Amino acid sequence: MEIIEFKKEKISELVKRSQIDVNHIINDVQSIINKVKKEGDLALEYYTSKFDKVDLKNFRVSKKEIDYSYNNLDPEIIESLKKAGRNIKKFHQRQVPSEWSMEVDSGIKAGQIIRPIGSAGCYIPGGRAVYASSILMTVIPAKIAGVKRIVCCTPPQGDGTVSDAVLVAADIAGADEIYKVGGAQAIAALAYGTSSIKPVDKIVGPGNIFVTAAKKLVYGEVDIDFPAGPSEVLIIADENSNPEYITYDLLAQAEHDPDSPCVLVTTDSSLAKKVQEMIHTNIKYMERSNIIEESLEKYGKIIITNSLEESIYFSNEYAPEHLIIMTSNPESVLAEINNAGSIFLGELTPVSAGDYGSGTNHVLPTAGCAKMYSGLSTESFIKKPTVQTISPEGLSNLEDVVIPLAEYEGLYAHSESFKRRLNKK
Repeated sequence: MEIIEFKKEKISELVKRSQIDVNHIINDVQSIINKVKKEGDLALEYYTSKFDKVDLKNFRVSKKEIDYSYNNLDPEIIESLKKAGRNIKKFHQRQVPSEWSMEVDSGIKAGQIIRPIGSAGCYIPGGRAVYASSILMTVIPAKIAGVKRIVCCTPPQGDGTVSDAVLVAADIAGADEIYKVGGAQAIAALAYGTSSIKPVDKIVGPGNIFVTAAKKLVYGEVDIDFPAGPSEVLIIADENSNPEYITYDLLAQAEHDPDSPCVLVTTDSSLAKKVQEMIHTNIKYMERSNIIEESLEKYGKIIITNSLEESIYFSNEYAPEHLIIMTSNPESVLAEINNAGSIFLGELTPVSAGDYGSGTNHVLPTAGCAKMYSGLSTESFIKKPTVQTISPEGLSNLEDVVIPLAEYEGLYAHSESFKRRLNKK
């Protein structure tokens, strides 16, 4: 990892990292979507054969397959998934907002009610790893929100099955339907429907560049969570931070993806050098060393700042997906943090805890989008319609607001609809 001296005038260069640029594949993804819209299940069969090298006629996972997965999966993993599920459920239950009503003025009552969306599609990626934890993170909040139909799509393995851990996690979380469909074709099926997969109202969950492009293209027909790029971490550290913990937090993030950005920001140059040396020493012992090396070489940075304030400034400009605050007083730093997807306080709080079981959600905004978005939550699956009731007194109180403003804007029918209730012609 390169060590860089922080310079404020170079901030735009320093915050750059890998982003998913979908422009070069948009036409290909649009073709996939169009084919699924037109041909339905036949298109899903075609693309599953083409991309996953599996010939399937029936995409829905049966109860028999789920039962088999329970019998086949290590009981210790089942218990781990159940415990993680309990923690995630407990955390997300606290996110359910309350309905409320108030008297805005005499005779004018207004408030907000809470309603779940009707259906949700949870995409679970395949590829480099088995993401059973992502099932828990997407399905459980939807379930708590009261979504009546929760659908999971995930690519099939080479033998036409789905990972035992993914199926068990989906069952523990409470998914209603699970389909062996991946990629842009799965997003198209969830958005527009086929004879075997009914469309949903919202699509959530991470995926590769084709999934991200497809989510962008179907947005508007359905809602989506947010575009997601490679997973990332930023660590704020000082002279009292533990270099071993920092080293392994960076290695852990880098093993996600060759494009995963990993950044250490510190005021202590000796700490920076220790971490650099420890990464160099330990990287060869990692199972996914090739991925880690590529990630750190392309997007790994150690930035030396002149003060903790500068470190905080950089972090807010970077707006990381995962932020670890490993300083002497992490709570005081937290008070100054405005932009981050998920924050981990203190040296005993690694990102892996949030990835799997502390209860917080790991579906988070990347590539600076934490300036605009929060992570997936129970509220991601909730609508908040407003409600109002106006009495005769309330009409009278609004007369000098509604009529002049409506007529000033040239909307005379608006004014007239109000006047009729006042018995004014």
